[in-house]
Amino acid sequence: MGGIETMIYALAIQKIKDYNKWKEVFDEHGKVRKIKGSKGAIIYRNTKDPKQLVIITEWENMESAKNFSLSEDLKTTMKKAGVIGLPELHYLEEIEKTKY
Repeated sequence: MGGIETMIYALAIQKIKDYNKWKEVFDEHGKVRKIKGSKGAIIYRNTKDPKQLVIITEWENMESAKNFSLSEDLKTTMKKAGVIGLPELHYLEEIEKTKY
């Protein structure tokens, strides 16, 4: 984008067995995410299906996001956390932010 630094996000939609167990493992794994380039995450829950989460993680760059998302460590962690199946994953690039 012409030398302008853009924000990169990974959006994951996943089903979980138990939120408390998932959150415990997610928090424990936070140090690994940070080392791998994560700048933080926002967690949403589907109001009609509390076992479905949407997690948007901010990343230093696309390479960091993809390397983390495809890692064996993440697969092992998701299994430990009680993630059901594979998450739906999208990589997003912030192109504009509005006030309203």
